[in-house]
Amino acid sequence: MAIGNSSQQGSMMSEINVTPLVDVMLVLLVVFIITAPLLAPQALKINLPKTDAVSKNDKLQKVSLAIDAHGDVSLDSAHLSDEGLAEMLKARATDPQFQLQIQSDEAVNYGRVAQIMAIAQKAGVTKLSFLTIGGK
Repeated sequence: MAIGNSSQQGSMMSEINVTPLVDVMLVLLVVFIITAPLLAPQALKINLPKTDAVSKNDKLQKVSLAIDAHGDVSLDSAHLSDEGLAEMLKARATDPQFQLQIQSDEAVNYGRVAQIMAIAQKAGVTKLSFLTIGGK
């Protein structure tokens, strides 16, 4: 088919130019990729189940860290500040059998528990567990 032929001036082109269509589709794809995570819910309301006891490893040196409702910390029943906790954990975390067990009051803000976990991580604690109420 020759373009610009004077005898076919009134006829239409039979080929579709898909380049603009592809451009529009790519722009839409980018827009959906960017906006999809924003449409997902930011928080889920969940009720955590109560758990049964898990298998025990008697070889580990288990140290209990309790966080009360006010956010105060005690390590094996000794009340400590955050700095004191960091020092105690650094001294004990060198033992490869050391395991830190965290038990927290349900009224404690999650941010406070995250702070304590960060202190434990900086001190070199590699084995960490959370204690919950057993039962069904």
